[in-house]
Amino acid sequence: MAKEWFWKGDSIAFEITQQTNCSSTSHLTFETHHGIASYSDELSEPKSQTFKPCGDSYTDYTPCQDQRRAMTFPRNNMIYRERHCPPAEEKLYCLIPAPKGYVTPFPWPKSRDYVPYANVPYKSLTVEKAVQNWVQYEGNVFRFPGGGTQFPQGADKYIDQLASVIPIANGTVRTALDTGCGVASWGAYLLKRNVLAMSFAPRDSHEAQVQFALERGVPAVIGVLGSIKLPYPPRAFDMAHCSRCLIPWGANDGMYMMEVDRVLRPGGYWVLSGPPINWKSNYQAWQRSKEDLEEEQKRIEEIAELLCWEKSSEIGDIAIWRKRINSDSCPGRQDEPSVKMCEIVNDDVWYKKMEACVSPYPEVNNADEVAGGELQTFPERLYAVPPRISSGSVPGVTVESYQKENRVWKKHVMAYKKINKLLHTGRYRNIMDMNAGLGSFAAAIESSQLWVMNVVPTIAEKSTLGVVYERGLIGIYHDWCEAFSTYPRTYDLIHAHGVFSLYKDKCKMEDILLEMDRILRPEGAVIFRDEVDVLIKVRRMIGGMRWTSKLVDHEDGPMVSEKILVAVKQYWVN
Repeated sequence: MAKEWFWKGDSIAFEITQQTNCSSTSHLTFETHHGIASYSDELSEPKSQTFKPCGDSYTDYTPCQDQRRAMTFPRNNMIYRERHCPPAEEKLYCLIPAPKGYVTPFPWPKSRDYVPYANVPYKSLTVEKAVQNWVQYEGNVFRFPGGGTQFPQGADKYIDQLASVIPIANGTVRTALDTGCGVASWGAYLLKRNVLAMSFAPRDSHEAQVQFALERGVPAVIGVLGSIKLPYPPRAFDMAHCSRCLIPWGANDGMYMMEVDRVLRPGGYWVLSGPPINWKSNYQAWQRSKEDLEEEQKRIEEIAELLCWEKSSEIGDIAIWRKRINSDSCPGRQDEPSVKMCEIVNDDVWYKKMEACVSPYPEVNNADEVAGGELQTFPERLYAVPPRISSGSVPGVTVESYQKENRVWKKHVMAYKKINKLLHTGRYRNIMDMNAGLGSFAAAIESSQLWVMNVVPTIAEKSTLGVVYERGLIGIYHDWCEAFSTYPRTYDLIHAHGVFSLYKDKCKMEDILLEMDRILRPEGAVIFRDEVDVLIKVRRMIGGMRWTSKLVDHEDGPMVSEKILVAVKQYWVN
């Protein structure tokens, strides 16, 4: 119901409503056509600067993981594979083109197994990983049999082995981290078990592995365990996984295992398969000495003990540890001279140096209490009050305000579905929320047909990403003045609530919009929700980006100054 008083900007809102027929999107098409879309003259945008296409060599441009720039940085600790964004004078102000022949990806679940060759035209993995059953080239598509270096029999059978030790089936494990993920087949096959994996791998000699993952409809980002902390909050994941990921776990005083421990929830699981596990049987195949592998495993076991992880299982090439539920489970650890405890453990991790120190557990009242709070199984935990909120750990967020926000976002999503009737049909698989807050948009739209990358801006007033994970959702910290850690054309739908108001005076509007254009698929959609004066500027700018758009009233009526701008990126190739 519309408010009976005028908010700031309502006079502008009313005027714009009259000018733009905000109540209708009947001429805005959300369908895919695999070709250049035809739009009516009625939708011609208010013109401003026209952005021209970049050259064809930029088809797969990743600004902050640019190969040429990477080679100018040190190789120790994988520093050269970390984020190195271009300075202002080197930023591109052009539109990244799709490769010739680009088509809309197959719908899920077919996309898990098949990717159009034209979309990611790189065959190197089919040769390099041929015997490992990663990917095969068949006609005009790539086929993903579900294999991996450590699971040539397929990811399903491999996950069955893990599930004999880890409670995957009952919803206890919902969020997972896959370090060095390859083409993310582990994450792809966990999805049917209702587990969401955040997979990452560097942009390196394994051409386009993260790009393949996202093209398959599987969550993934470009990333590496190097010298900088992972962009996730403490105690985020229920399970972490390394399948022959080539990370030197015993190096740097155990720093990489300590970083996994930081983001692993008390009671969570760490899976290590491949070297050095089962070295006695495999040392010859791995072409490494017994002594070297034995020493490596010994070091990993020692660090795990320091971290208060208990070894649950070692069968064949797979070892599984479980992080204990609280510090009472390993008394005296903090008194050991060999254990350096981290002085500060908080959510401020963006570009912060990784440290070789052990993250302390939150305090508990008894030996059976889970540090940081116990979570319900999924899907109940999606709307249960997250422990970070019930404990008052997020300033300004109460149980009541959390529940109110959930109600508001259910209402918003209902309005979105009326605007774009394809929202829940499977048309949009990879969805990004650029300013996720408590994850309520993702919760309201939650479905097995889609997943949401919940981005919490580093400049957001409240650090809420820990809450997002406690709800059984996944996400990442990011600063939208920089490029996101993904390939072009990897998201089907982008939701931008208050993003441009948040970043006002922080960086140029066109920087953010051009980055949105880079990561949005041709014929992908964007839902902007912001103040009307902001959206007028956005609409003018995207008119020069080959997008079509329509301004729509807030669901409470035309007098509300917050509006919705829906846009579709046109299909084009150079």
